[in-house]
Amino acid sequence: MPTQAIPATDLIEIFSSLQGEGTLVGYRQIFIRFPDCNLSCRYCDTDFEKKDACLIESAPGSGVLQKVPNPVSHATVSNLVNSWCNVLPGAHHSISITGGEPLLHHEALVVLLPVLRKQLPIYLETNGTLVAELDSLIDHIDWVAMDIKLHSQTGARTEWDVHRDFLKIACRRSCYVKLVVGEGTTDLELQLTADLVAGFGSAIPIVLQPVTRDGRIDVSIDRLMQMHAVIADIYADVRVIPQTHRFLGAL
Repeated sequence: MPTQAIPATDLIEIFSSLQGEGTLVGYRQIFIRFPDCNLSCRYCDTDFEKKDACLIESAPGSGVLQKVPNPVSHATVSNLVNSWCNVLPGAHHSISITGGEPLLHHEALVVLLPVLRKQLPIYLETNGTLVAELDSLIDHIDWVAMDIKLHSQTGARTEWDVHRDFLKIACRRSCYVKLVVGEGTTDLELQLTADLVAGFGSAIPIVLQPVTRDGRIDVSIDRLMQMHAVIADIYADVRVIPQTHRFLGAL
């Protein structure tokens, strides 16, 4: 009788750091980064290409990364998370499932997330476009950090209907909507976002994240204040939060 294979997944990196974006900014998380993405945004600053090896911190927060051959077994990931929780009890708020676009790996996540969630809550970072994949996983997720991809920044058409369908599922959990914005972001894009989110009540924060280029925010404070006012005129819970980990030099 053949031995059943241990589930394994291609990963980019696993490390312990501070969440630098969104409504959980400042909390310490264990980050599990998945490869591949279904989009190609102009501002993307993350290397999500699949590699032969996954980079894993030798100790949580050490910044020293060691290569582990891909695919990485789910047992290895679970044991690592358990070890780090034992080494630093109470330090980690949650596990960030990030990418790339992690929902492209939904078949692996539907096996892995229930195991990891026994150790820490699950925080999903996603581009907000893979509706069916989110639906298959939502019961294993505690927070959803969902992008709405604006044409002015990505160069691609904004899929408003897809984002609406995605948010309908995401709001079954704690969630927020993130907009990466730049000088070219239009008031109409902001108004459409505010109208979309308002259709689900008033409990979903909208986070304006100014685009970062070469380590610097590439949007003036005057324009950010204007953008905030445009959304606030329609929807009250809007916040401006830059990528704080860039300024801290954190992983």
